Amino acid sequence: MQTTKLSTQSILPLTCSRSGTCCFGKDVMLNPWELFRFSKEKQITQREFRDLYSEFGGIQLRFNGKQDKKGQNACSLYIDNAGCSVHQGRPLACRLYPLGRQVQFDKAHYIYEGDKFPCLNDCSEVLDLPKLSVGEYLKGQQASQFEKALDEYLIVMQNIADIGFELLLDSGLAASGDTKTLSMWRIIGNESHELSVKRIGKEWMDCLMTPAITESTEDPIIFAQKHNDLILLKAQEEFGSIQTLEELHKASVLLIGVALHLSRGLGADTKGISEHWIEIAKSHGAKE
Repeated sequence: MQTTKLSTQSILPLTCSRSGTCCFGKDVMLNPWELFRFSKEKQITQREFRDLYSEFGGIQLRFNGKQDKKGQNACSLYIDNAGCSVHQGRPLACRLYPLGRQVQFDKAHYIYEGDKFPCLNDCSEVLDLPKLSVGEYLKGQQASQFEKALDEYLIVMQNIADIGFELLLDSGLAASGDTKTLSMWRIIGNESHELSVKRIGKEWMDCLMTPAITESTEDPIIFAQKHNDLILLKAQEEFGSIQTLEELHKASVLLIGVALHLSRGLGADTKGISEHWIEIAKSHGAKE
């Protein structure tokens, strides 16, 4: 499918029509800060929100509401004839729609798929609305904090993966001739969201998606950094004293699995990331 890349100066009919068609049949991924913001807006705990309104441990909004004329289910947070019940807490994917965000070489680009602007298919009334530049639209959608959260969690993802690398490369595991660890990294990169959740287990899923950060913070960078510290502390406590090769293998696989599951919530290319990490590990002596 053709992808159209836009600058923030590009002019498009981007004023939201609020007809609700964008709330049906979508895959809306979530990072932990977005889940936290949703729970605050809903005035429930993070775990309550995760269990009621999301799937796969919290990385994706549940779409199990009323169907539209196309047979697409509404988002679990959508109220018929009223719209989103937590509009102020909506995640970046909803704020950007119909645009996507692509980061290359530390620079963000905004894109949409196809050669026709997506909103024209279901919301032709947008043609009667004022046109905005992409930059103006993003400002009106208050997307900045949510973009910062996404970028910061990409760093958290890599930090988790780095521990998985250390457990393989710096512990003697790779030097022992181990071949099954990288094979498992590849399997994890290709498996379904559901299998990924089962592999990681409840304890690590809770740590990943519903961190015990008690103080309220509206700063996504501070939130993500505190979360990063909690994850690293848990990894140190759980794996700091392991010695056997089998224990090292299991720990490396688990942490790479956690990092890759987070990548799913970030809307990243999980398979591509897995393959990239495998090649890096092989360049440092690991075998497959």
